[in-house]
Amino acid sequence: MTEEYTALDLETTGLNPKKDKIIEIGAVKVREGRIVDSFQCFVNPWRKLGEETRLLTGIDDGMLQDAPGIEEVLEPLIDFIGEDVLVGHRILFDYSFVKKAAVNRSLVFEKEGIDTLKLARKLLPDLESRKLGDLCNYYGIAHRAHRALADAEASSGLYQKLAELFYKGNEEAFMPRKLLFEAKKEMPVTKRQKERLYKLLDRHRITIEYQVDKLTKSEADRIMDQIVAKYGR
Repeated sequence: MTEEYTALDLETTGLNPKKDKIIEIGAVKVREGRIVDSFQCFVNPWRKLGEETRLLTGIDDGMLQDAPGIEEVLEPLIDFIGEDVLVGHRILFDYSFVKKAAVNRSLVFEKEGIDTLKLARKLLPDLESRKLGDLCNYYGIAHRAHRALADAEASSGLYQKLAELFYKGNEEAFMPRKLLFEAKKEMPVTKRQKERLYKLLDRHRITIEYQVDKLTKSEADRIMDQIVAKYGR
């Protein structure tokens, strides 16, 4: 089994790495089964959070207003992970958000990972639920759901428990796999786009829950299309 890895978990504004944003990062570095270091921070998504996100995570706008943007925390996170294999529950989800952010900033982030959800599906086929919280309850692993650092710690604990119980005879299942997510670099919003967006907002007397200067070109176009579709030009 892999005894040196980083367990990673993110809280995000939604499920789509092409549209949604990271709001919290949690990671723990594990050596020989012991957590030896941790990384945790809030991330300002430059937009207001939806009610569903606030209820799910317990994170609110006030907790994020003074937090750094992803552009400030991405390189420290990548440095923290180093050459480690990633471990997590649905690790491709977390990897895809970090990979998208890295591509946007011309950084390389290529990783192998071990998915505890896939392991649980293979090794525990008779369980009714394989959600991280339910698996932690099943094995008596301490867990505070939907907070990044706690989820990272819980994923690491679950991986250790599954390896303890099932590694022998299932060695192939515990092998790291290359994580694959295709991401295209997005360009920042242009001056012309900002001018057009501000005119639309002023003309229709509406506000948006996004910080305009932090938008990408595609995000700005999408917002303007939504405004025109609802209010007209």
